[in-house]
Amino acid sequence: MASADEQNEIPALRRADWRRAHPPQRAEAGRSRADTAAEVIAELVERAVPGTRLGTKEELRVKCGVSVGTFNEALRLVQARELVTVRPGPGGGLFAAEQSPMVRLGNSVLALDSDHASVADAVRIRDALDPLLIQDALWHASPADVAGLRQQLVPMAGAAETGDAIGFVHANWQLHAQIAAISPNRMLRSIYSTLLDIIESHTLSVLPGGEQPLPDYIRQRYRLHADLIEALERRDEAEASRLIHEHNTSLSRDGAV
Repeated sequence: MASADEQNEIPALRRADWRRAHPPQRAEAGRSRADTAAEVIAELVERAVPGTRLGTKEELRVKCGVSVGTFNEALRLVQARELVTVRPGPGGGLFAAEQSPMVRLGNSVLALDSDHASVADAVRIRDALDPLLIQDALWHASPADVAGLRQQLVPMAGAAETGDAIGFVHANWQLHAQIAAISPNRMLRSIYSTLLDIIESHTLSVLPGGEQPLPDYIRQRYRLHADLIEALERRDEAEASRLIHEHNTSLSRDGAV
């Protein structure tokens, strides 16, 4: 017999209805039902031409076989990965997003564990803190600090030239950690370091890419970071601010570089 809560739900949202029509998907070990539903949507996106309408929220929820709340969480996950766009009104629904090269790197090359939502959140917060760290570096970087940053560019350059995705990403994280270490703000350093740890700890491996998302784009990212270090050395605040803004506005929320 249905519970009082189920009886009070509107028909389209009664759990008993969608359970009868579509048995709930069993989440894989270590993965939540929202994660599993997000992967169903991701697979639809992978097979679709960018801009293709995937269906309404309700159609996709039914396809995933999950509740409204679980589907909304799954939708948040795929939106964080910039896989879909949502359009309201007649003819609206979920559409396969046009992905930048860095988004493809984050979603196709880096394999994240089931806590990729935390990674997306960590990257967003990290990006928000970057301008503060750059400001501190402009004021406090010593010649030795700048020399250390330049040294860290060497493995980034090598990885960019060879197309070593994971090598580039890890070298990039080390560069950001070195920039953070320059700040005299102990709390800021600690928070930033923790965010980098979250991002790195949930990166499992590099998957083979079906297309070549790296060569030109990774070299461009290397050049941006090299220009940023040069701006820090010159104490050029305007240029450093412009570069870190370009870095963060062109960055994949999942790519973390």
